[in-house]
Amino acid sequence: MVRIFALLGAFNMAVGIALGAFAAHALKTQLEANALAVFQTGVQYQIYHALGLLFVAALTHAYPQAKGLRSGGILLAVGILLFSGSLYLLALTGQKWFGPITPLGGAAFILGWLRIFWAMLKAL
Repeated sequence: MVRIFALLGAFNMAVGIALGAFAAHALKTQLEANALAVFQTGVQYQIYHALGLLFVAALTHAYPQAKGLRSGGILLAVGILLFSGSLYLLALTGQKWFGPITPLGGAAFILGWLRIFWAMLKAL
């Protein structure tokens, strides 16, 4: 799982940076200010949680006995998909029905970080 989380983290970091550059250059003239801000929020949270996945990879390597790191990492990955993905789609399409998906991704982020916290607390 260490490799998987490291790969997911590095990939999501690269995609987040590429999407941020795409938004700053190509989308800047194509989207309204509100939609661009929504897209940038997706980028911001994707990058934060890509770093989180790299952190989970490091913790999983350092503390292989810590139960729950895997599920915490999976929740972070799901959160990226749901939270950032829904914001990208909302900004690009204007379809408001993507909006209700975003809080599900936010909940996955919160639960993931709490799971990581709990796993590390129990490993002490």
